[in-house]
Amino acid sequence: MYLSKTPEIVKPLASDFLWSFPRDTKDIYLTFDDGPTPQITGEILETLDQFNAKATFFCIGGNVASNPGVYREMLRRGHAVGNHTWNHMSGWEYADFSYFRNVLECASIVESNLFRPPYGRIKRSQARTLKKKFSLVMWDVLSGDWDKNITREKCLKNVTGNARGGSIVVLHDSEKAYKNMSYILPRLLEFLSEQGYRFKRIHQAPAERRALTNSALG
Repeated sequence: MYLSKTPEIVKPLASDFLWSFPRDTKDIYLTFDDGPTPQITGEILETLDQFNAKATFFCIGGNVASNPGVYREMLRRGHAVGNHTWNHMSGWEYADFSYFRNVLECASIVESNLFRPPYGRIKRSQARTLKKKFSLVMWDVLSGDWDKNITREKCLKNVTGNARGGSIVVLHDSEKAYKNMSYILPRLLEFLSEQGYRFKRIHQAPAERRALTNSALG
């Protein structure tokens, strides 16, 4: 069960997470989770280029290790990257120490202080510690592209019907999501571009926060 639009009431309850940006802009922040994946991520990069769009890729460390050339290409084309743990670990299912170790293993290969918990599942104790080193990035629009029980058209509407200025939108550069994602991405870029929206990456926090060492995680 998931909601394509994050209820506004949720955001104040977890105000230490980044859910969206100011609404008084025409900027939208597309994010892609779970890659890099050969061919799929490359196809996404080509599509983004067609619309002069930038995005943020929340990368699994193990996938970066297996596909370093794709990872470098993301950066070369001016996109942002973020930490998505080493092997897509759910924070709810692991002790804090194991979770932090997995995050830091990813940090050894993904140089970023942006972090998104896989599945959005993270304990408050984990969030309190990780926010010392990372900006914790969630979302306010969830495409549902991985969901095999919805049509491509419904998946597209999840984004075009809910995205507005400042929205952080979740898609996936994974094999599981490819069928829906590959259909909706060019269409949502075209539709939202016609509405005057621009597509931007999420920027890193200031340098003094990036300089925090691993000791910040205890």
